[in-house]
Parts: sequence; C-alpha cells; structure tokens
Amino acid sequence: MMKNKIKIIGFDADDTLWVNEPFYRETEKQFARILSPYFAENEVNDELFKTEMQNLALYGYGAKSFVLSMIETALRLSENKVTAVEISKIIEIGKAQLNLPIELLDGVELVLQKLNPNYKLILATKGDLLDQEQKLKKSGLINYFHHIEIMSDKHENNYRNLIKRLDIDPQNFVMIGNSIKSDILPVINIGASAIHVPYHTTWQHENDHAETDNSKFVTVDNLAEILNIL
Repeated sequence: MMKNKIKIIGFDADDTLWVNEPFYRETEKQFARILSPYFAENEVNDELFKTEMQNLALYGYGAKSFVLSMIETALRLSENKVTAVEISKIIEIGKAQLNLPIELLDGVELVLQKLNPNYKLILATKGDLLDQEQKLKKSGLINYFHHIEIMSDKHENNYRNLIKRLDIDPQNFVMIGNSIKSDILPVINIGASAIHVPYHTTWQHENDHAETDNSKFVTVDNLAEILNIL
C-alpha cells in the first residue's frame, strides 16, 4: 500500500489548498470590459492567452506576469491607442487580485492536521516567489509544512532536484495536486507517487498535456479522501 512507503507528502498550493484560478477568470472578465471599445470579450481572452504563452519563458508564472501580459495585449489589440486611464485600470485590477484574501478549500486544515504527526509535509508550488510567500502567510497554514519549495516550473527535473534536496528516494514521495500536467505526470515519470484532486476551474495551459494512463496514479473527489489512502 502507498502509506507503507511514503515518508514525505508534497502539496500543490493554488486550487489544491486554496482558491486561485476563479480569481484569474474574474480579472480576465474585468480586463475584457476595459478593452471592450476595441475587441469582443472572446477575442480579448484568446489574445491574452497567446501573450501569456509567449511570455512564460521570460516572466514565468504568477499574477505579476499576468498583469504585464494584460498590458502588452491591450497595447497590441488597440494598436497602441489604449489610454493611460485604461492602462491604470489594468494595473488596478492586477493589484486587486494580488491583495485578495486567501480562501481555503474545504477540509484543507483538517487534512493537514491529520497527516502532520505521521509524515513530513512540504509545499511544492510554482509561481512568483513574493506572491506565493504572501499567499502562504495569509493562509495560516505555514506551520504545517517542514519545507517550502517555490519552483519556476514543474517539470521532471524540478521534481528530481526537489527529491534530491529532501534526501529521499522517489518511492518515498507522493505529490498531491489539481493539475495533471504539473502535479501528476512529471512526478510519476520519475518514479514517485501522485494523487490527483481535480478542481472545477483549470487554466487552459494546464490542460495541455499528453494522454494519461490513469492506472498510474490515484484520483479522489476531494482532499479529505486522501486520508483513506495515506
């Protein structure tokens, strides 16, 4: 059984422990309203996603890179006609997203309380360093974790490096998260275990992955169900 070999449990943060993606979608809607004099909402969303993908290698993930991509998209779509007032509004909605309170998902703290005496718990998330640190601080969960890992991305090598720093074998590690692409596939590909906890809203980029063999990992309906496995 999985519980007999696992020593360290890794948790994703955004949309695994607390709400994240719905806030991005709401900010997108506000952004589309700002640009409504220039383009329709669906066109704005499509162009924003293209800009985000082009900028990933340069800016990485997180709300601040999202704001920069919104500004760049606004300039391109308006052919540089977007006003200073409209740019200011874009910055405002970006700051508002960064300042949102943390909304924990159901059962999160209970799960951490139950697991903490028997395992080392770590947080393994990607995104902007300051943004993720602030979210964790606001969440009130920081004391449950023995180690915090904020990654630039979540590829196989990122997880290999993490496991090396933790000084364990891959078979002693399980990753729990909502993204098949970021939290599940790279982990099982290096010989560790993974538990998928789907979330109702997923960023388009995270849905871009190869076909998966669901027999290689466990899927649960909610976080509390992992207590039946670990």
